Amino acid sequence: MNVTVNGLNIHYIDKGVGDTTVLLLHGWGVDASLYHLLIDHLAAYCRVVAPDLPGFGGSDEPSSPFTPDDYADFALAFAEALGITEAVTIGHSNGGRVLIKLLSRPSLSLTVRKAVLIDSAGLPAHHTFSYYVKVYSFKFIKFLFSLPPLKQLFPNAVDKARSKHGSADYQQASPVMRQSMVIALHEDVTPLLSSIKASTLLIWGKDDTATPLSDGQTMERLIPDAGLAVLEGGHWAFAERFEQCGRILDVFIKE
Repeated sequence: MNVTVNGLNIHYIDKGVGDTTVLLLHGWGVDASLYHLLIDHLAAYCRVVAPDLPGFGGSDEPSSPFTPDDYADFALAFAEALGITEAVTIGHSNGGRVLIKLLSRPSLSLTVRKAVLIDSAGLPAHHTFSYYVKVYSFKFIKFLFSLPPLKQLFPNAVDKARSKHGSADYQQASPVMRQSMVIALHEDVTPLLSSIKASTLLIWGKDDTATPLSDGQTMERLIPDAGLAVLEGGHWAFAERFEQCGRILDVFIKE
């Protein structure tokens, strides 16, 4: 299905019927279709709506870089375009970061009494020494080969360094989405957690290395009404242990 939101053509999945509507926001570098386990399971008793966020999947790319707040604005505009006034919200990874930005606002056009954050992004990253060596090596190369004499002699040096040092998500992204990614990664949502009013379920992979379990524990401590469920597995533990994840979601949503 497709809908126009703020001038962008947005592809989305709309499946199931029920008294409860679930709004699902996917992670970075993927699209809503990768969450078919969640969607199919919940569609048995809920209406599940899952957009491809701008710049991903079948949706248009924004004309300028999006901040997490821009994505939160989009989520609200998307819900309004579909006539959704109340929903259980679910966000995985970067989708969780967007939900935190949304749910911490003092007032919303969308009523959200329950939220699920799955291996959510948003807290400062924990990196190894080798990571910082890689990052600052690239920054030095970027500075050095941006100087006019060297830039003339080696016009492609920075792009080559970027392809060597950048993450796969960064390398595969367009310039606009690369900037969007950098903005998101530099934003710390920790101060916003205490403002979340929705009852919040945190589902985390015990061995997640992208957003470590300690992030989930911090969110559980700072979000006023939050509980943490830990699954065996990593950043996609909800899919690796979906039978267990499904039971946890059913209890939370139906209670």
